[in-house]
Order: sequence, then structure tokens, then C-alpha cells
Amino acid sequence: MSKMIDKLKDIYSRYEELSEKMSDPAVISDTAEWTKIAKAQAEIAETAQKYAEYAEVEKQKVQAEEAVKTEPDAEMRELLYAEIEDCKDKLDALTEELKILLLPKDKNDDRNCIVEIRGGAGGEEAALFAYELYRMYLNYCERHRLKVELVDINETELGGIKEVVFNVAGKDAYKQLKFESGVHRVQRVPETESQGRVHTSTVTVAVLPEAEDVEVEIRDEDIRVDVYRSSGAGGQKVNKTETAIRITHFPTGLVVTCQDERSQLKNKDKAFKVLRSRLYDYYNSQNQSAYDEHRKSLVGRGDRSERIRTYNFPQGRVTDHRIGLSVYNLTEFIMGDIGEMIEALTIADREARLAGSED
Repeated sequence: MSKMIDKLKDIYSRYEELSEKMSDPAVISDTAEWTKIAKAQAEIAETAQKYAEYAEVEKQKVQAEEAVKTEPDAEMRELLYAEIEDCKDKLDALTEELKILLLPKDKNDDRNCIVEIRGGAGGEEAALFAYELYRMYLNYCERHRLKVELVDINETELGGIKEVVFNVAGKDAYKQLKFESGVHRVQRVPETESQGRVHTSTVTVAVLPEAEDVEVEIRDEDIRVDVYRSSGAGGQKVNKTETAIRITHFPTGLVVTCQDERSQLKNKDKAFKVLRSRLYDYYNSQNQSAYDEHRKSLVGRGDRSERIRTYNFPQGRVTDHRIGLSVYNLTEFIMGDIGEMIEALTIADREARLAGSED
């Protein structure tokens, strides 16, 4: 506990120091420096202010404990004892809040993100469910004021999706969606099933934090950019001019395509944005084996036995296997009402990290 308090004191001192710098005329006149300091102050503001609240309650408790020792009036002593207990309860609650605030923050939480959805095992049924997941995330993003920009989509003739890649922008976009990475399994009777048998299919989802231009260097000699005509389901041409873009990154073997826009330049910009994010993810994994393992942890192999979540249509149930939570609002869930699940996953992750920090 003493180590935690020492750390909080250091954070509060740093907060005060940064606040003072922000009032310095020399800093105010330097926009870039002021912005840098303001950002650093904002990152620790909540923790510093919560510690100030803790320190004030601790001070009140100590004062009450000292006063009760010399208070001759029995009724006043009872009031002081009650105040001491109230302070202890507040300190316990504040301590738990401070433990959470001191947990290392994911540096990517406040970034935009790239979401990739691909049909796994199950053929056309997997492709149809991939479309439903895509629609689910679109609806969720709309409800939470997150902006979605389509990068690339590969549709099937029956209205499914073999693959779709899209960008999500807005406050804490990656933080909200990062736990969606993995194999999503669906159990239901497909429309194409004539005998009413329940089939199991899978879709893989990968959520990557969007990389800034300065974080990833892409050298001209390391890539090849191909231009071709975009196409729709079944290879049907939907554009008579060559606007679709394919970028191949030779050092890693990564390939990114984009054909959503009618403008070749816009498609190229989108493709580079996705490539930077994949390279950011790749280089953060340090090497190919670590990257392969990381990607496997995100999306697995798409096998039916691998799953982070199961959507059981006959029972109207959605189960997240990582936290053992089942909800029985599948119809609403698949239409974008996934906030309860996301919150539960966030809480479980926080509790696991808290338990780890106390070991």
C-alpha cells in the first residue's frame, strides 16, 4: 500500500508541475510545446485528482482520530467515531478506484481501428453470417457515433461476404472493439438446408489499431502497387476503369487491396492506411513467428472448434466463452446491441489485470 501511495504522490507532483508549466507565458506562446504538456497533463489528470480526493479524506480521518482522544463529551465522541468509519469506507472505495487508474493503459485504446471480417468454415453459410456480423458492427458504430469507412469488400452471389475490411474512427474506437478479435461461431439452420438440420459455421474477426504515418516507414523499393478494374459478386465488372488498388509489401508478404472508391487515389490512400496498421501490428510483434502467433490469437484458424463466441439461433443465445457470459437477446444482439457484452469483457480484462498486479 505504501508503494502505491508513493507512486500516487509522484503522479500528483508531476500533475502540479505540468499545470504550472501550462501557465508559463513562454510555453503558452509555443503552441506545439503547450499542446505536448497539455496532453501529458490530461493523461494523469484523473489519477491526480482522485488521489487529491483520497488525501483529503485521509486528512479528515486523522483529524477525527486525534480529536476523539481528547473529546470529553460522549455524544461528540460517538459522532467522531461515526466520521472515522465513514472516512474508512470512503478510503476503501477510493483505493479500489486508484488501483484501476494505476493499471498500465493500452497505448492503442484511443486510436481509430481497422476491422477485418472473413468467412471461415461453412462455405456460403459462413459468408452470409460474415455479412450479418458486418451489419452488426455497422449498427453498433452508428449508435456510438463512430464513423465507418469501407476499405474493401468481396461479396458472394447469394448476398454473403467472403471478406470485408473497414476503418472505424471516433473516441476510443479501438478500445471499444478490440475484444471482438477471434473466431465467431454460428449455429443455425441455413436457408439452403432442406431438411432442417442445424449447421455450425465460423467467421474470423481481426481488430487492429490504426497506425500513424510517422510510426511505420514504407519504402518505395519494398512495395509493388498494382492497379486493376474493380469487380463485384461472381466477377461481374462494376467499374470500366482501373481504380482498384493492390499493394504488396515484399519484406513481410502482406497484401492489401482496396476497390471501394471510384477514385484510384482514394483507394490508394485507404490501402496504405490498412497496410500501415498491419505493419504496425507486425513490427510490434517483433518477428514473424511472434506475428503469426499473435494473428492466430486474434483470429485462430477459423475452425469450428475454435471460438471466442457462439451465436446459437435455435436457443436465441449468444455466449462469450472467454468470460462464460450468455445473453438471450440474440435478435437485438445481431442488430448491434452488443454494448453489454463489450462492457463485460472490459470489466473482466480489468479484473484479470488487477489480480495480476496484486500477485
